[in-house]
Amino acid sequence: MALTPNKRKRKHRGTPAGTIERRSGNSRVKKDAKQISRERRQERMNREPTWRGSINRAAIAAAVFGVLLFALFDNDPARSAYLALLMFFLYIPLGFLTDKAIYNFRQRRQS
Repeated sequence: MALTPNKRKRKHRGTPAGTIERRSGNSRVKKDAKQISRERRQERMNREPTWRGSINRAAIAAAVFGVLLFALFDNDPARSAYLALLMFFLYIPLGFLTDKAIYNFRQRRQS
């Protein structure tokens, strides 16, 4: 049996009476949403990095590091916590400097 040349892009919605309603495609709303999302992304990428963001990211990375040390390598909890704390203080400046370098690269590329 031959396939139909054009398949439906949207789902038909049936009512209890058995009639089929088709959604009216309002592509303008979709374009507006895309434009808004592009603007938000651009705004986020042009924001200068902060120490607070680096601290938050370092805390998450150090917590994952500590849990992995404890779970996968069977270290005792005190040693895993100590190493995770050490990594936390190491990740903060590394994360900030990396973010700052990426931010400066993007700014140079835009101008």
